[in-house]
Amino acid sequence: MSDTTNGEFADPNVTPPIHKAIPLGLQHVLAMFASNVTPSIIIAGAAGFAFGGADMTYLVQMAMLFAGIATLFQTVGLGPIGARLPIMQGTSFAFVTVMIIVVKTYGMDALMGAIIIAGFFHFALGTVIGKIRFLFPPLVTGLVILTIGLNLIAVGIKYAAGGAADFQMAAESFGSMAHWGPALIVIIVALGFKFWTKGTLSASAILIGLIAGYIAAIATGLVSFGGERGVMAKISGADAVALPQWMPYGISFELGAIIPVALIAIVSAIETVGDTNATTKGGANREATDKEVAGATFADGLGSGIAALFGGLPNTSFSQNAGIVAMTGVMSRHVVTISALILIACGLSPKVAAVFSSMPLPVLGGGVIVMFGMVASAGLNMLADVQMNRRNMIIMAISLSVGLGLAQVPTAVQYLPGVINTMAVSGLLPVALIAIILNLVLPQED
Repeated sequence: MSDTTNGEFADPNVTPPIHKAIPLGLQHVLAMFASNVTPSIIIAGAAGFAFGGADMTYLVQMAMLFAGIATLFQTVGLGPIGARLPIMQGTSFAFVTVMIIVVKTYGMDALMGAIIIAGFFHFALGTVIGKIRFLFPPLVTGLVILTIGLNLIAVGIKYAAGGAADFQMAAESFGSMAHWGPALIVIIVALGFKFWTKGTLSASAILIGLIAGYIAAIATGLVSFGGERGVMAKISGADAVALPQWMPYGISFELGAIIPVALIAIVSAIETVGDTNATTKGGANREATDKEVAGATFADGLGSGIAALFGGLPNTSFSQNAGIVAMTGVMSRHVVTISALILIACGLSPKVAAVFSSMPLPVLGGGVIVMFGMVASAGLNMLADVQMNRRNMIIMAISLSVGLGLAQVPTAVQYLPGVINTMAVSGLLPVALIAIILNLVLPQED
């Protein structure tokens, strides 16, 4: 995609010619597609759903559908809801670690109840987000985003090596080259397209890598097309079109599930503030207005809350799409509206979801290693702007040591009561809480 940073499309309300608008909209979808569906596959595994089964396919379907609907909240807007900017929404990685704990401890019904409450809480943050931004300087937000990536990289390694206990992969084949081969192909191809191509091909590098890995998995026998459990049987058995189901997993409200998920919503809200600013800075060379920041936060919360009513996971703004706005110079919100309609069309087809939910775990693992590594790198990039004096290094050291340490050794706090234990071993929440408190109480250094 050629650069158009001449200011011609710097107005969010201007629509490029259709021959440019449709490819630009597709480019936004390709850049976020793999990242959007991956959390649903991970949570399906944690819930004990059969790999490639109907429940996993449904979660993937909802990820696409409600990413599109939440994106429409952003681009089209509804009263004060929506930034009316080219902001792409997708399933949030920030919630994944906590959701794994919640679904294993309390079940899918409690997870959905927690997401609904967290969605309303996230929506309410839109009214005060400007006033609490001081709590989240680059030191804190960088540490939080770094922790999201570091906490989840182990998931990618497990998948690349052949799976995880959640999917009951054969122990004797775990770690074999039959699994690592396709995973490495995903990584190599993704890197090749990311750095040696431009435009749409570069933006969709991970998706292309997954396709290459899938082909390799076919060659090594990891993919079975025949039989009752084969890929073709799953795809042919899926409906061509299906509407979302109302509360398919039920709804229950457990305090131990609600509190950690709601606290992560604060992190997600701050992430959206950053993406909103990045979008306006990259596309129009200006800061986002308070109205735009509040509208973006409202859309985040509403999208998450509504998604959970139909079995979907929480969503947030996607940073890689803000990068596309900066790269192309096209600030038109109508371009991303086209992206949203493409996602909704995909989300209404279980056959599309079945294709992605049948992806072999080693192939997904290769993509996840890249995706979660990029999340960690984004956190490091934010920390690069922080002055590394003794004070800030101490904050980083204690936050990461305690937060990641408890996540790796959860039995160290096994006697803490339920909800506190859940938060303590989440990795992300201790890092965020310790970093915020220490940043407020420790004196500044010259």
